[in-house]
Amino acid sequence: MSDNPSRLELLQFARRVVVQQATSALAQLDGWIAAEERREAESSKPEETRPAPPDWVVERAPDRKELVAVHRGYCWGAGRNRATVTRAQAVEALQQQVPACTECRPDTALGLLG
Repeated sequence: MSDNPSRLELLQFARRVVVQQATSALAQLDGWIAAEERREAESSKPEETRPAPPDWVVERAPDRKELVAVHRGYCWGAGRNRATVTRAQAVEALQQQVPACTECRPDTALGLLG
């Protein structure tokens, strides 16, 4: 008997390979679909369930010692090194010559310009 597989055996082998690859591809697609569904569910949460931004933040230098600027809580310009502060702390920082953000203008919102 010949050691070469028959044409039928080759076709059956090819079918098993295709089924294995398709199963793997479907599992990967299912994972992507589940991840996207989670992202959509998270982004469609009502605004009231998301925490409100703080009213005031101070941006610190990379060494976290020096204050760089005062921002309103929603400001996109505040860097990563930020800390939530009270209204009184924000006013005090501005009075101590910590610069006000030029985008969100916390000095105007706090009534310190006039």
